[in-house]
Amino acid sequence: MNKNVRPIVWIILIFAIVILLIPTLLVLPFSSKHELKGKEVKLKAITSHEHSTSDLAVAVYRTGEKKTEKVPLEDYIQGVVASEMPAEFEMEALKAQALTARTFVVKRLLHPSTTLPNHAVLTDSISDQVYKSKAELKKQWGKDYDRKMKKIARAVKETQGEILTYKGEPITASFFSTSNGYTENSKDYWGSSYPYLKSVKSPWDLDSPKYVQQEAIPLSTFEQKLGVTIENDGVVGTVEAKTEGNRIGKIVIDGKKFTGREIREKLQLRSADFTLIKKGDKVIASTRGYGHGVGMSQYGANGMAKEGKTYKDIVSYYYKGVSITNYTPSDIRAMAKK
Repeated sequence: MNKNVRPIVWIILIFAIVILLIPTLLVLPFSSKHELKGKEVKLKAITSHEHSTSDLAVAVYRTGEKKTEKVPLEDYIQGVVASEMPAEFEMEALKAQALTARTFVVKRLLHPSTTLPNHAVLTDSISDQVYKSKAELKKQWGKDYDRKMKKIARAVKETQGEILTYKGEPITASFFSTSNGYTENSKDYWGSSYPYLKSVKSPWDLDSPKYVQQEAIPLSTFEQKLGVTIENDGVVGTVEAKTEGNRIGKIVIDGKKFTGREIREKLQLRSADFTLIKKGDKVIASTRGYGHGVGMSQYGANGMAKEGKTYKDIVSYYYKGVSITNYTPSDIRAMAKK
């Protein structure tokens, strides 16, 4: 090749390379900056929403109006806590109640009922959790509404997003009013065993106004509901077994065998810890405790709170081996899709 031609060839090659590289060099810094900015915006969006359950709504079947109402999750929790536990209770007890209420509804969101009308997730009655709207509570509480609601709202706010889990799954967060001094094993009452629903001592309940109660049942009503005949005055039935929670396990009345739960439900007694005595044309039922006895005792929780225990202490005592877990809307939606 001619010596004068070589420099010209090299100049052309270098010029071509520069022409090819310039667009890349110009675009690269701008595209990188734009891409990074996009990631930052996305991260902020995730951060601002993922740590709150406030954008979830619960479809609640209002039994009185016979319609389904969508309620923001944390508003729903406030309505449940206000309806299920006295606002006069200690703050830590109210927080424990907020955890049970939130856990209950999150579990239901993950496993919705197929029997409720209008795509409702749960009802506002004791068959699920009692729920009242702010308007209903205002009517019920009158001039005390602002004071009570402020306290309830604080308990819910300070536990926002927290639920109770066992091995990563929301628990069956059952609760009741007053124990007989012990909670009940889930298997002894429901026939289903949950490792976290075990019998524990609950001595604080002795101070509950619902600890001991009596009611007189007409003899004819008693006999009709149980399908038995009672002739003589005195103690009715022979107790054959007690549960670990010191409630009636099995009882024989007029030759028929019943569980304590059966008697409680047939006669609508306050507890499965009962004694029955016939006096003339009536049967006197004496009960200790109020409720099924499985899970957290509300009066027990309040007693623990009065002793300085936190809501975390309370739920850890009544629900064995559980964890307090922070759940976000995306967590719940992701689990619901599985």
